[in-house]
Amino acid sequence: MNRIVQTKKITAAILVIGNEILSGRTTDQNVSYLASWLNNNLGIKIGEVRIVPDIESKIIKGVLALSKS
Repeated sequence: MNRIVQTKKITAAILVIGNEILSGRTTDQNVSYLASWLNNNLGIKIGEVRIVPDIESKIIKGVLALSKS
């Protein structure tokens, strides 16, 4: 009997938090590393990356928005 294995495509989003990233003082290196690692090791594709400032309300809005997409 043949088994059909269906694979579910998993996507994720990354929320980067930091005024230093938004100001350009710091170059983000984590997104590239994390996206590559997730894709290569777990088959998870990154569908979106957002950067928000160190403001609690903006962080909450970012998490909620990404959890709905």
